[in-house]
Amino acid sequence: MQSASSVRYTFGRELRLLTPGDFKSVFANPVRAASPQLTLLACTNGKDHPRVGLTVAKKHVKKACQRNRIKRVIRDSFRLQQHQLPNVDIVVIAKKGVDEMDNADLHKLADKLWRKLSRRFNA
Repeated sequence: MQSASSVRYTFGRELRLLTPGDFKSVFANPVRAASPQLTLLACTNGKDHPRVGLTVAKKHVKKACQRNRIKRVIRDSFRLQQHQLPNVDIVVIAKKGVDEMDNADLHKLADKLWRKLSRRFNA
């Protein structure tokens, strides 16, 4: 465990799933944590930190500004929780109704799902 002063809450490139191959490996054999608005799929990544990728389909969230807001809130939640997460690749999938949640509720839901995912990997 790192000391409080050395923990960095940044969200750099190394914390993101960037290539289609990164996403494909998660979809192959995932551990799930889900709610009616969000699904998290995860698999171990062999790195020393977790990584996250987001999919927010136009089909479920029509407006680009809404899709961007959802991604921004989830990224921020991940950034703050990253040190509590196991070393996994996570794909967050937004589902119907997620655009009706406000930022605080979305943040709360994401935090709850990160914890659920951590428990499933540590159990």
